[in-house]
Amino acid sequence: MDTLINLVNKLQKACTALGDFGEESSLPTLWDALPTIAVVGGQSSGKSSVLESVVGKDFLPRGSGIVTRRPLVLQLHKIEEGKEYAEFAHLPRKWFTDFAAVRKEIGDETDRVTGRTKQISSVPIYLSIYSTNVVNLTLIDLPGLTKIAVEGQSDSIVQDIENMVRSYIEKPNCIILAVSPANQDLATSDAIKISREVDPKGERTFGVLTKIDLMDKGTDAVDILEGRSHRLKFPWIGVVNRSQADINKNIDMIAARRKEREYFFNSPEYSHLANRMGSEHLGKVLSRHLESLIKSRIPGLQSLISKTILDLETELNRLGNPIAADSGGKLYMIMEICRAFDQTFKEHLDGIRPGGEKVYGVFENQLPSALKRLQFDKQLSMENVRKLITEADGYQPHLIAPEQGYRRLIESTLVTIKHPTEAVVDAVHDILRDLVRKSIKETKELKNYPPLKVEVMNAAYESLERMRNESKRAALQLVDMECSYLTVDFFRNLPQDVEKGGNPTHSIYDRYNDAYIRRVGSNVLAYVHMVVGTLRHSIPKSVVYCQVREAKRSLLDRFFTELGAKEGRQLGKLLDEDPEITQRRQNTVKRLELYRAAQCEIDTVVWAK
Repeated sequence: MDTLINLVNKLQKACTALGDFGEESSLPTLWDALPTIAVVGGQSSGKSSVLESVVGKDFLPRGSGIVTRRPLVLQLHKIEEGKEYAEFAHLPRKWFTDFAAVRKEIGDETDRVTGRTKQISSVPIYLSIYSTNVVNLTLIDLPGLTKIAVEGQSDSIVQDIENMVRSYIEKPNCIILAVSPANQDLATSDAIKISREVDPKGERTFGVLTKIDLMDKGTDAVDILEGRSHRLKFPWIGVVNRSQADINKNIDMIAARRKEREYFFNSPEYSHLANRMGSEHLGKVLSRHLESLIKSRIPGLQSLISKTILDLETELNRLGNPIAADSGGKLYMIMEICRAFDQTFKEHLDGIRPGGEKVYGVFENQLPSALKRLQFDKQLSMENVRKLITEADGYQPHLIAPEQGYRRLIESTLVTIKHPTEAVVDAVHDILRDLVRKSIKETKELKNYPPLKVEVMNAAYESLERMRNESKRAALQLVDMECSYLTVDFFRNLPQDVEKGGNPTHSIYDRYNDAYIRRVGSNVLAYVHMVVGTLRHSIPKSVVYCQVREAKRSLLDRFFTELGAKEGRQLGKLLDEDPEITQRRQNTVKRLELYRAAQCEIDTVVWAK
């Protein structure tokens, strides 16, 4: 039993040290899963006196109003021999043997968080007491419930205390120790009222009745203690605390326990219940029940811890590694992040991720459609063909075929292909820019470092711009090549016209009759269609070579070169992480350490059993 309770004590200490004590979190806290005993009662219910009786020491702050302003997690450790002492989690390895000093430190530590006001805080204080006169047990002393705010407290203090108490006792793993004074109507008990709300069947509530010795003459608490007045799953336990006179006379707790036992054994009303009354019996009952509850919860704890470790590891992986301290480490980290982005970008182009198929759509849809829309017939109208042939002949008409006229007609027609060619380059450029945006968004490491994200995006855009300019130059050169050198075999294979240009004695315009002009226009159009068919395939090859291929090969090459010349301070600026991400990573690392340690502790206990 001692091993199980000590296990929970260790885990609760670790929860507090690492901030995992039930505050809001995206993941369930280990604290919530651990069995606990919360002490609940109204002000002046005798709650603090009950705790001191169980411990056997006078150590809690006293006074009027709200004395307990932070939860006090009290861990009792039974030792076989030696001097009893206390130790706070916030003052490790400092042993308190004077329990008046313990009382003062509780007050001082409360003020350190809440200030010297009467406000409250949900951050627990951890106190361990080692004594031969205690049982192994952990109790959480909560602020006393109140009905009105006193001077120096906010108007919301009543609700704030209730909300804090409720946040502890509404958890299914919490045992409720509801402390009520016997000299007041139980129907008005704050502890019973709030306990009923969260545990209506009383399955995890222990009722403790104080101030039995202060009841009016002729009245007793037998109906309550025997469960007839207010039934709970567990029997009610009555206690008799030290009176103010006892406190003034410095009567110690051991003598007070003896006096308590004598009261119940010697009282005619309670003698038949004496064996299950008193603070000493209360401690033993709670210790046995806590041990039983812990034992039943261990399989669920193991499952929760294993699952949470996986969740935390996933979260830590998503948040990325912490920033290295040295320049080499920073440079390596930046390079790795950039490589992750570059790999994501390539996966889009290679079809592993969506987006790359849009490039193919430009080649298969946009380019053919644009080429079809070119109005070659306007360029090759009879009037324009006659005009260009005549101008090309100059002062001396051609002898056999208007070769210069053919060249001018072909050049002037092919030039119109340049616009759709440039449009294809621009369309692919826009797709690549969009893939850069998507890849940056999908590279989780970049999300943590806004300055590096901006630099990588700008560097990628600059590279794409250079590649677009080179791609336009190369694609337009393909058109220029077709204009510069005609495929002679095409014209050699054309059917020959019998008439070679008409009667030389006629004027030049008479010689270029309509049939001849139509034949020339038809020949030029056929040749242009042949060239368009060639460019239809060669332009995509050029665009892929100059843009897509280069983007895959060297998108960030220039950025990497510039990185190598940067100093450590400049590299640090690129890794200027969002403080929220840094804090979240630190918290996740701490929680992961906690859960791994908890897993080892539980496994050790289970294997020992």
